[in-house]
This record gives sequence, structure tokens and C-alpha cells, in this order.
Amino acid sequence: MKNIQKELFKMQDKKYRDMQIKIIPTINPDEIIGVRTPELRDYAKELIKENYLSFLNELPHRYFDENQLHAFIISQIKDYDECISLVNDFLPYIDNWATCDQMSPKVFKKHLDELLKQIKVWIKSKKVYTIRFGISMLMQYFLDDNFKKEYLEMVSNIKSEEYYVNMMRAWFFATALAKQYDSTLPFIEKHKLDLWTHNKTIQKAAESYRISEKQKDYLKSLKIKSA
Repeated sequence: MKNIQKELFKMQDKKYRDMQIKIIPTINPDEIIGVRTPELRDYAKELIKENYLSFLNELPHRYFDENQLHAFIISQIKDYDECISLVNDFLPYIDNWATCDQMSPKVFKKHLDELLKQIKVWIKSKKVYTIRFGISMLMQYFLDDNFKKEYLEMVSNIKSEEYYVNMMRAWFFATALAKQYDSTLPFIEKHKLDLWTHNKTIQKAAESYRISEKQKDYLKSLKIKSA
């Protein structure tokens, strides 16, 4: 652990650190080293060739950058059972949107049936970033050829007051509008989402280049004014 921290501090970029402090407000600034993502990814590729489990088993980590490194190592693991086990071990310790969103194991693509079962567990969690991760995996793997309308229901049924959960729900529905417009539109027309997520979905959809101007204009007309 000390050797890894030493290497991370060698890669420190203080200007980048200052930027991260501003965009990741849930992290104590003292816990951010400031290593750029490409360098962390490259370092993860080196560690995956070594005894990476000794690092992954040292939870919780002290620094945000260690959590990022942890996520990038997991994302490279090729054995699904090992990967999912390590993901489940790590999820309770994720405390920010960046680590949550940047953990994306490549092996998941080859095990969608098993992954879907895990997603259904994750989105019922009481932990903010476990729910967010489940929604993000549903968005990444189940809005294209593997799409079913029930996945929209799964996300619409999530009830939360947490900003980072509802922002991901809005991102999910905006992406669904881009990829499965006809199936997703009724969720907006019938106001199946809470007010904040409804309006944020429309905002994000209006910013998307994958949605036509005509569709954007109609979606904007469905925005709900708060009382």
C-alpha cells in the first residue's frame, strides 16, 4: 500500500487536483492526490500483471486516487465470477460519482443474463453509489439490442431523495429517449417520474445530439413548472 501511494504521489498534478476538488464535492480535499485518469489507467494495467489482490483487499483506501485505481483494475479482470465478487466487495466503499461511473468491467458484456440479476439487486440497495452503479450498468448494456420496456419500469420505480441517484435516473431516461424513443416517451407524457427527475431528463435529452429537433421541442413542451 505504501509503495502504491508513493507511486501515486509521483504522478501528482496539483492543478488537476484543484479541478477535481471542485467537481467532486463529496470527497475531502485532503484525500485527493490529483493523478490524471490516463496515468491511473496505465498504472492499473501494470498492477493487473502483479499481485493486484493484495491492493484490492486493502479496504477502505485512504485516497480517492486509490479508489480510482481500484475501479480501473476491476474493470480489466477477465473472469466474470472473480470480477463480480470484487465489484460487490468494493461497491459499499464507493463515495463519489467519478469512481462509480468510471468502473466498467469489460467482462460484463459476455455475461448479460448474470449481470441483469446483479443489477436488480444493486438498484434495491440503500447505498447511493450502489444504486447509481446498477442504473449505469442497465443504461450501458440494456438499452440497445437487449432492450425490454421492463427496464424502464425498473428505473422509474426507484424512489430516492439522493441527488446522485436521481441524476443517474435522468441520464438513463435521456439515453433511453435517444435509443428507444417510442417506448420511453410515455414515461414522460404520463409523468411517471418525480418532478426533479422528469425535468432533468428533458433537459439532458434537449442537450443530446442523438434526439431530433422536433422531438426536443415536444419534450420541452412536457416540462413541468414547479409550484
